[in-house]
Amino acid sequence: MSHDNSYIRHLFIKQKHGSVMREVEELNLKVGHGIEGDINANSISPRQVLIVRHEDITDFAIPPGELRENIVIAGVKSENFTPGSLISFDSGAAIRLTFHCEPCKRIAHLVDSLKSIQFKRGILGVIINSGKLHVGNNLQIHNEVFPALSEKPYERFLEFIVKVPSGKVVTYKQIIAAIGVDNSYIRAIPTYLKKTSAADYPIHRILDSQGYLIRYIPHQMDNLNSENIEVLNEQDLSTNTNRYFVDLNKYLYRNQSLYLN
Repeated sequence: MSHDNSYIRHLFIKQKHGSVMREVEELNLKVGHGIEGDINANSISPRQVLIVRHEDITDFAIPPGELRENIVIAGVKSENFTPGSLISFDSGAAIRLTFHCEPCKRIAHLVDSLKSIQFKRGILGVIINSGKLHVGNNLQIHNEVFPALSEKPYERFLEFIVKVPSGKVVTYKQIIAAIGVDNSYIRAIPTYLKKTSAADYPIHRILDSQGYLIRYIPHQMDNLNSENIEVLNEQDLSTNTNRYFVDLNKYLYRNQSLYLN
């Protein structure tokens, strides 16, 4: 456990797309949700919150909030600030650190090169205990409490799909949220599926965002039927062919606690 006289220095929230980060004195963390009122709150996301060290942004002369972080902490040694750690606060709130936030073009204007801020842009996390945070609150870091998630999206994709149980399905949209990547990554999912098709992963449980079967997943209909998932069909009038789909209301995987343990 780290006893570095560590505390919260700044708090920020983003309430809607396109808005700037708003500095606040208090945040309400909700387990299975994220930050109350924040646009990035999502029950299955591994990136409900972004935490940065005050010492890191000071080294880069970056003003608080510019990295789109939610929490700026001070007094924590860099060697103790690692994915897989648990951060606990005075209120009982707690955050599991999942993986480093990747540098991207949105912050390119703040640094000489994105490479220079690699592994310094902060660490993402998931709320595992509810509670309120206030500026000035003390905190403790407990290292190696959880396995760190992979820094590679494809490996997080594999880790997620093995959690989908027999008899349930997930969509592209869910996968994007669950592996913690930008929506633009949806274009990479077909590549992931083709790359994984020869391995022993349950990719037949993956549907497109509307619930349709995917033509290049081998034996998908048979595999779904074998798990008692009913596959329906409708005629595509533009091509005069059948399209096969699954009733998402009935079979969608709705796990709310992917990263709580």
